[in-house]
Amino acid sequence: MNQYETVFILTPVLSEAQVKEAADKFKDYLVQHEAEIINEESWGLKKLAYNIDRKSSGFYQMIEFKAEPAVIAKYELQMRRDERVLRYLTVKNEKYAAAYAEKRRNKKQQEA
Repeated sequence: MNQYETVFILTPVLSEAQVKEAADKFKDYLVQHEAEIINEESWGLKKLAYNIDRKSSGFYQMIEFKAEPAVIAKYELQMRRDERVLRYLTVKNEKYAAAYAEKRRNKKQQEA
C-alpha cells in the first residue's frame, strides 16, 4: 500500500453540515475500498487565488490515507462526478513527505 494525500475544494455555497457530509462521503468511499485513513483535516473557508466557476472562495479539506494504486483512479472519478467539488489533487507521498506529514501531525497533536 502507498501513502496518498488528497486536498479538495468544495463550493462555498454549502452549509457546515453539507461540507461535513461531502467529506465523509469521500472518506467512506476510501474505507469501503480497504484504504486506511491516517488523517483528516478541515481547513475551512479560504479565498481562492483565482475564480473557479465564478466562485472566489471554497472549503478546503485534506485526507491522508494508505491505499492500493488501483483505488485512486476510481476515487478521483467520484470527485469528478460530484458537483460540490471545485478542484482536487491527489499526490503519492514518498518516504520523506510521509515522514514530514507524520511530524506535522505529531506537532499539531502536542499543541492541542
